[in-house]
Amino acid sequence: MNESITHFKVPIEDEGSKQCLGPEGSVAYVTKVLKIISGRWTLPILFRLFAVSNLRPSQFLKSIPEISHKVLTEHLRKLEKDGLISRNDFGEKPLRVEYGLTASGRDLMPVLISMREFSRHHLEKSVDG
Repeated sequence: MNESITHFKVPIEDEGSKQCLGPEGSVAYVTKVLKIISGRWTLPILFRLFAVSNLRPSQFLKSIPEISHKVLTEHLRKLEKDGLISRNDFGEKPLRVEYGLTASGRDLMPVLISMREFSRHHLEKSVDG
């Protein structure tokens, strides 16, 4: 079988297209990741947590001043639901909560850094870049 050279050896012949395009194919898995990271503030949140291991909501608001508290909370909840960040409630009064990357979130960071480097080296002349 004629295969392209990738980590998973994605087949390019017609009979192998299900492995690439089917519900359990490469496209489906990459699409899932792209949906998770597609929110406007998702990447800034993830990169901040990569730079600083734990942050409180007030620290996010200081470092990303364009985001509102409501939108930050929505994004943090979604990222927690997606398993990329964890929420640590210290059970104190006043409320003290910190967020950090989970193992899955840390595993995603090299992929995002690779995407950044790809963009820097290959998309410098693009209209949107």
